[in-house]
Amino acid sequence: MDFDYSVEQNLLRDTLASYLADHYDFETRRAAVAAPAGWRPKVWVDLAERLNLLGAPFPEELGGLGGGAVENGIVMEELGKALVVEPYLGTVVIGGGLLKQAGGALAAQWLPRVIAGDVVLAFAGAERQVRYDLGQVATTATLRDGGYVLDGRKAGVTGGPWASHLLVTARSGAGLSLLLVDAQAQGLTRSDYPTIDGGRASDLVFEQVLVPADRLLGAEGGALPLVERVADEAVCALCAEAVGAMRRMLAETVIYASQRKQFGAPLASFQVLQHRMADMYTALEQSAALTLVATMKLDRPAAERALAASAAKAQVDKAAKFVGESAVQIHGGMGITEELSLGHYFRRCTAIAAQFGNADFHLRRYADLSLAAA
Repeated sequence: MDFDYSVEQNLLRDTLASYLADHYDFETRRAAVAAPAGWRPKVWVDLAERLNLLGAPFPEELGGLGGGAVENGIVMEELGKALVVEPYLGTVVIGGGLLKQAGGALAAQWLPRVIAGDVVLAFAGAERQVRYDLGQVATTATLRDGGYVLDGRKAGVTGGPWASHLLVTARSGAGLSLLLVDAQAQGLTRSDYPTIDGGRASDLVFEQVLVPADRLLGAEGGALPLVERVADEAVCALCAEAVGAMRRMLAETVIYASQRKQFGAPLASFQVLQHRMADMYTALEQSAALTLVATMKLDRPAAERALAASAAKAQVDKAAKFVGESAVQIHGGMGITEELSLGHYFRRCTAIAAQFGNADFHLRRYADLSLAAA
């Protein structure tokens, strides 16, 4: 494997980092999160039109940059460094990924709109009665009059308040299906709320929601392999975001330890804290390496892909907890204040640990897949 980024990939990273440095400092982000909207649509427009960033993983013939999962990882790491709340994960990685993998007329019609920033997508797959099992879905899609009627509930839809359209998993007669649903559809009730990491989420209730038949992604009843594939892509993207957040937590801790004095000497001069920061660095670099390996294996057979994604997520969740706790401990009580960015990074990493399976879930998944392959 070649772990070096290409010239184009380095340019993508540097361009985004420069934009975020100029437009997404911590205080600006705090103000946006505290506002009623909870995000800045102007930033979304810039990502689409000024940087063409929303097209990073999509084919050039659709207006994208011709990249793939590695480009998503590069973007997500930079977004993690700046604590960006705008819904790149939901719209580009998951929503765009589902459209790209499904292909067909729906993808040809909607992917250019994703790249242009004209639509914001959210994935509605989770339900209250299950824990991380994407196939356990009680929401139903009943074929009627040439279309589908949706009934059921979805919980914890990340980015739901901002979405113009939803990608909804539902149980149809032939199995699990995936539908593209207008967020303002009649019969859809949405309950919005803030999340611990500064984002927004929604709980959804579908009551006799009519969906045209041409909004079905892929074959009816055949959505589970597609959803599982894109879920692994989302796992790798989240790992990359957590790596970005960990880099910032470590950097801020090193700066603070170099400046803060105790007993007349900088904290960084104490050997025990030097060892702790070295351990933080080691955990971070292990996470970055496993994340890149998993990202580069997303096109491999399903079992190999899932093994790599679960290994990365288990390591990243464990490392982010260690790095965050260590950073807070070295900072003392101020490490968890609202005024300091460190606590916000730690909260985001805590939220990432609960998305698409926590460390325990992925350790079990890794073990089960390893036994099945033995």
